Amino acid sequence: LLIFSPICDIEVPERLSSSYEQLKCYQFVERCVHVPAREGSEEEILLVHSSEHLEVAKSTQTMSEEELKRISENYDAFFFHPNTYRCARLAVGATLQLVDAVMSGKGRNGMALVRPPGHHSQRNAANGFCLFNNVAIAAEYAKLKYGLQRILIVDWDVHHGQGTQYIFEEDPSVLYFSWHRYEHQQFWPSLKESDYDAVGLGKGKGFNVNLPWNKVGMGNSDYLAAFFHVLLPVAFEFDPELVIVSSGYDSGIGDPEGQMNATPEVFAHLTHFLMQLANGKLCVILEGGYHLKSLAESVCMTVKTLLGDPVPQVTGEMAPCLSAVESIQNVRAAHKPYWKWLTYEGNFSFLKQMKANSNPSTEHDSKITNSNETVKVERFLELHMKNILFPVPPIKTATTDSTGLAHFLPVPVHLVKEMDKTEITALVRGFYADLVKEDKTLLSLGSMLAILDKILKKEVRNGIAASPTPAVSAAVALRHSVRFGFRRVLCIFVGDMQIIPNTEDGKVLIIHICEKEQFEKTSFTFVLNSFLLLLQGAEGNDFFSAVLGFILPVAYSYQPDLTVIAVGPNRNLEIGGISLLFALLQGLAESRIFAVIKDTDIKLMQSIAKALVGASPPHFGVYVPPTQEKVNKIKTLRDQFQQEWKMLQCSGKLSGFI
Repeated sequence: LLIFSPICDIEVPERLSSSYEQLKCYQFVERCVHVPAREGSEEEILLVHSSEHLEVAKSTQTMSEEELKRISENYDAFFFHPNTYRCARLAVGATLQLVDAVMSGKGRNGMALVRPPGHHSQRNAANGFCLFNNVAIAAEYAKLKYGLQRILIVDWDVHHGQGTQYIFEEDPSVLYFSWHRYEHQQFWPSLKESDYDAVGLGKGKGFNVNLPWNKVGMGNSDYLAAFFHVLLPVAFEFDPELVIVSSGYDSGIGDPEGQMNATPEVFAHLTHFLMQLANGKLCVILEGGYHLKSLAESVCMTVKTLLGDPVPQVTGEMAPCLSAVESIQNVRAAHKPYWKWLTYEGNFSFLKQMKANSNPSTEHDSKITNSNETVKVERFLELHMKNILFPVPPIKTATTDSTGLAHFLPVPVHLVKEMDKTEITALVRGFYADLVKEDKTLLSLGSMLAILDKILKKEVRNGIAASPTPAVSAAVALRHSVRFGFRRVLCIFVGDMQIIPNTEDGKVLIIHICEKEQFEKTSFTFVLNSFLLLLQGAEGNDFFSAVLGFILPVAYSYQPDLTVIAVGPNRNLEIGGISLLFALLQGLAESRIFAVIKDTDIKLMQSIAKALVGASPPHFGVYVPPTQEKVNKIKTLRDQFQQEWKMLQCSGKLSGFI
């Protein structure tokens, strides 16, 4: 092993072996389809890199140690070994093998554990441990081989992938998003073009999105806020045909490079969101990550989600810090001219962010890791992972067949036996008599409560019930769940329904999406965490604004133990929008989600069943921006509730920040 600088001693083979061993411990390896690695061809490397760069890399295979040291000095933080060229070609080839597997349908998604990483590598230069830009080559390869016209690259490594930016900054077919430790240009690679105002060049303007973190210690809520208020709205408007992640885990807790506080499960949530794009075609490619335990656990949480397992509940206070919100506002301001979803979001002003008093570390002086700190993080993660990981319910989706519903569902679901009529009558008489007034509702409760009980007992992950009166059934489900012991239940009503007033103060949050305001002002009661929020007329593409700008941030702020979604008549939301809502909200409450649907809405039930078993949401078609009226309503709601639900915050001109 040749090492010419202490900078290099963190980029070690154990990065792969420890991650793979942890995957085996969780028994994820045997659940994956194994794709053999190969070397990337010279032609494939030349899709991105110059022939001069390729020839220099090839020539290092036979160089002496002194020659390798001399040529390495031509590059910033890159060090050649006689095997570097072959390893880099294997990294390229493995990445392309994954793209082929996903694009051909061999797998819906996947992850490539490769080194060396690639996102710093430029057309004509190695840089920052990176010889060939694996992800950039993959994007060009996918465009050439599969005729793709829109590819999204998400770079959540803690360093800016300036190589990827340079390669695609004039290319509107590739949307590149990167968040990165920046500290006002004082953190490596210390480039002006890593700031939020570098939006791309020429035809590529708007397709380069940089979100700079100007202080260390960013955590789960900061990363989620970046997705809610920047990445996801841009991504849904862009409508990619393939998503590729430059997956660096040096943005996770304990890493000596990033010095951030995000815990491994947040990467499960980020992965879950990206799986809702591009019909689920997602390729995750390893970049950085230098705390071996943090890296291994974060890799495992990513793969766990790709396999379709429930997403672990995210930890930590759901409140982004002021510095993060300021960066988010600046990115939104910089990109307002280029994206329809920002058209009516008001007049953004750029915020001048204050530099921290402390001297930030540079790439080169943050290498020496305090061994006591490393051990402390390892011990924390051992306990943390035990606290957040629970057995996966053996059954994914349940329903009953009392109405013949299962016959219409396009995917296999587990059938549960409905409750006995005598048992239901006694239960209603004892606890729900004030809610249930009609015999038809009483009869449907036998099915509804049988499914709900399986979810509450964690025997099934989620379920779907048909009801002649969804509002009443949902009200019974809420009270039943609280009686069972659940303390935070999120309920979303969609359509024209008379909502039964909530009586479980502090234990239920209700969001109603409807066309017309059905309640007088006096109907709004706000007690502790018990809210009734009204979203009027969120339809079509207005729905993106409502879901991404309001519902998801509120839901993540609330952190429910269970999600109940009831859909009634005159829903004014297309099936695709409701299915996406179900898909996105499965990231909460360990995917415990209960659907109560009007019993005549067969097509909707079919689409929701697909979403619940993990199928990708249907394609939305050409993006149409939300109307100014609807954007203003969402903004008003956001302003009204952002002190209570802090994940709504996306403007720096606020008080009450942590």
